[in-house]
Amino acid sequence: MSRSHRSSNQASQQVSQQSGQLRQQLKDSSIVVAPGVFDALGASLAEQAGFDTAYLSGASLAYTQLGRPDIGLLSITEICTAMSHIRERTNLSVVVDCDTGFGNAMNVMRSVRLLERAGANAIQLEDQTYPKRCGHLRGKTLVSKSEMVGKLHAALDARENDNTLIIGRTDALGVEGTDSAIERAQAYYEAGVDMLFIEGIRSDEDISKIMTQFKGKVPIMANMVEGGDTPLQNAQALEDLGFSLVIFPGALVRAITHMASRFFATLKQDGTTDAFRDQMLDFKQLNDYLGTQAMLELGEQYDNR
Repeated sequence: MSRSHRSSNQASQQVSQQSGQLRQQLKDSSIVVAPGVFDALGASLAEQAGFDTAYLSGASLAYTQLGRPDIGLLSITEICTAMSHIRERTNLSVVVDCDTGFGNAMNVMRSVRLLERAGANAIQLEDQTYPKRCGHLRGKTLVSKSEMVGKLHAALDARENDNTLIIGRTDALGVEGTDSAIERAQAYYEAGVDMLFIEGIRSDEDISKIMTQFKGKVPIMANMVEGGDTPLQNAQALEDLGFSLVIFPGALVRAITHMASRFFATLKQDGTTDAFRDQMLDFKQLNDYLGTQAMLELGEQYDNR
């Protein structure tokens, strides 16, 4: 067996082990907190801060890679590329936003296989029509419950590793109401998904109905969007309510956009970055973080061999 093939097998085994650990964490009483990321640098910073799980956000990829809103412009290619970069750089467990799966059941199967091979630990699929839009925007439309159940069965059948988690998301709450969302979520649970995500929860009454139906049966995911439909709560409060995972998908982009706007305004006004220096890393600090010297020394080991 070649060295590269052994390395590939070892990487696959590591991802499988991570997925199994994430699966176990979601069964525990403590909530898993997953910050939203969109590239390898952000993921590595999350890992350095002590997080063991991150959420690869489709919305954040659209915002940063395309400079556009989350309205279905992204493709599976951009998601897989970002996932592979994050996997090469970090040991995080990564929950991946796969939007609608980019088509019918056959497209879903391909998307799941590609994301698994890129290093995903969990793959989220939603029941919007394609192209979709952000769950906190108005004007969403849904595929039929039966079509979505079929797509979830396809995802479960397509995964190459049983430890890879498949997450069923419904956007029905904002379109058809809470009872319809719970009915759809029940169908997705019966299809065999590993976690449920009911998007756009608006009230304590919604949470009570959802937890009455599902708590103790299957992990439930919460989504915290600053300025979105769901009232913001901290991780401890969400844990107390019965949620197993909370994501903050676009928070990093909103923080960076706010900071970058101030940075560019300062540079435009002053013609220098001096006034912003106390809010920046300098050249050496960034290279120290990236491990530049260690990588150069590693490369030198292979010179003139």
